[in-house]
Amino acid sequence: MLLRVPASFASTNEVNSVRGIVVLSRWSERDRSMQAIMADVNRQLAALPGYRAFSVARRSLGGGAGKPVEFVLGGGDYDELARWRDILTDRADENKGLSNLDSDYKETKPQLEVIIDKDRAADVGISIARIGRTLETMLGFRKVTTYIDRGEEYDVILEGKKEQKQTPTDIRNLYVRSETGNELIPLSSLVTLKEFADSASKNRFNRLRSITLSATLKDGYLLGDALDYLAAITRAELGNAPVINYKGQSREFVDASRALFVAFALSLLIVYLVLAAQFESFVHPLTVMLTVPLAVAGALGGLYLAGSSLNVYSQVGILVLIGLAAKNGILIVEFANQLRNEGKPVAEAILESARTRLRPVLMTSVSTAIGAVPLILASGAGAESRFTIGVVIISGVALSTVLTLFLVPVAYSLLARFTSATNRVALEIEALERDLSN
Repeated sequence: MLLRVPASFASTNEVNSVRGIVVLSRWSERDRSMQAIMADVNRQLAALPGYRAFSVARRSLGGGAGKPVEFVLGGGDYDELARWRDILTDRADENKGLSNLDSDYKETKPQLEVIIDKDRAADVGISIARIGRTLETMLGFRKVTTYIDRGEEYDVILEGKKEQKQTPTDIRNLYVRSETGNELIPLSSLVTLKEFADSASKNRFNRLRSITLSATLKDGYLLGDALDYLAAITRAELGNAPVINYKGQSREFVDASRALFVAFALSLLIVYLVLAAQFESFVHPLTVMLTVPLAVAGALGGLYLAGSSLNVYSQVGILVLIGLAAKNGILIVEFANQLRNEGKPVAEAILESARTRLRPVLMTSVSTAIGAVPLILASGAGAESRFTIGVVIISGVALSTVLTLFLVPVAYSLLARFTSATNRVALEIEALERDLSN
């Protein structure tokens, strides 16, 4: 275990925190997942009195150690942001799915504010700039000039002795020379000291002053639900005043969800246009694409039965289902169109097509489902994401295949009245040629 006090591997102003890094064994050398180990550690840390302790996942020794939930509040003033933070933290504590609530703005750093009595300083002929320069020199340091010795240039720095600037009361030993009377005035008679606590860091996000609320998720609670909950209580308690944003895993989740939604819509549009070009009709693609909602319903049902969630991986699997589900409808509709071109009526064509194409539909669907079985049975690192994709594909294909054999024929028989045989024009030309020849 690697322990660091204070909790940083660089220069820091934090003095009240500690961080330890525990490197887990390889996946094959342990029988529990990282999430299970973290949940066990968090339960033990929560029992420590007088401490606020929690564990977070870290990708590597040099990587970030963010929590899943990173909810950013943006505003114009840190005092107001701190008030908003306290309100949301109190409300978020009511949510049993969130744990280890924290923020990156903590008023734990001791500060000393020097308040100058401007009227008193003016009466004795001392400017505010001179007071500030005296404090800078005696309590800090100040570069006044340089000198050259043997071709080397050196800085001349003025500063007070360390033993004379250890405590706030040492300011009583400082004097400032009056600009009018040239006498020394005790600095303690011109200033008062105010001790307060402030945050060691004041962060910005997208150029706005911001405070980030972070939290971990308990087992079974989804990141999307957590972000929706925080956004809802923010608008309910604070209205539209705060600017809401996200960091880390939360931002990746929001961006990926939006991108997948756009990709899903574009996929439906592209598939529809391709089918319209293939069938030379805008009606037949609707019949085929009725299988897509069936596949999505099967995928959601499979996720529910498997105890999985609707996450980025399951959304990718649903995206794959668009093409896998549409192929069964294409087999039936295409063959029905061929039979109609031969002169058969719609009802007879669709029944014969469904009966003839039953074996190809079942063969392609079963082979697709069997191909996804290794995704469910696989173990090791990343098994959870592969399991989700496998469940989506198998359950979606299974339900869409069974219902396609009934829904597509019914839909085709209802919509086919608005279409004609694809070779209608050719048949009319042939008939017209026969009439002219006779």
